[in-house]
Amino acid sequence: MRRRVRSLLFFAALVVLWEAVARAGIWHRALLPTPYDVLSFLGRAAADGTLLRATLVTLRRLLLGYAVGLVLGIPLGVVAARSALGRDTLGLLALGLQALPSVCWLPMALLWFGQTESAMLFVVVMGTIWSILLAASDGLRSVPPIYVRAARTMGSKGLHTWTRVILPAALPFFVTGMKQGWAFAWRSLMAAEIFVTILTGFGLGQLLHYGRELHAMDQVLGVMLVIVAVGLLVDRLAFAPLERFLHTRWGTG
Repeated sequence: MRRRVRSLLFFAALVVLWEAVARAGIWHRALLPTPYDVLSFLGRAAADGTLLRATLVTLRRLLLGYAVGLVLGIPLGVVAARSALGRDTLGLLALGLQALPSVCWLPMALLWFGQTESAMLFVVVMGTIWSILLAASDGLRSVPPIYVRAARTMGSKGLHTWTRVILPAALPFFVTGMKQGWAFAWRSLMAAEIFVTILTGFGLGQLLHYGRELHAMDQVLGVMLVIVAVGLLVDRLAFAPLERFLHTRWGTG
């Protein structure tokens, strides 16, 4: 309870500071709207359905790209963790490409796929897969060897050791990588939606882009708040409980 009160007081203080700076006249109100202006935009966008439609379109693209990143990243991480050759090839490649900003994939995506959903999917996958690969690889290599030796003394071997000892012990690290991959997926998709304009659906990134084009800072800040809110909700409702459960279940907390 005390932590929640502290959080509420902190964010309330930020809103008060925002209001004070907006009313101080340092920037024109068109460049720095007040919290009320932003809430007014969010209310209008929610009332006419624009905000809900954009959020659903963005989440659909995000979940699809993130799922593909998981399906590809985890097996590749297992391959990278099993041998020095895997670490020196896949591991090194992933380490280098993880540092590459997602926006760098956009020119390639546009040339290969054009202004399509496939271009967005490509950017999200390329922004997600490498962090998941590295997390899976590091998690598997972080499993204490004593776990494997103890299992083998009790008759475990081969696939049984992997499915009953190594993978369960590495799951907390997997979840950490999944959370990091989700954050990278968000960033990648926002870059893709800002630069790729298609008629199959306008997401939050497009709303952000059009707000900038129209000099509507209330729209820009409102969409940014929605993006932050969705990210916090996913972390609090999905990743945080799963992390706590796994760390407690496997004694790594």
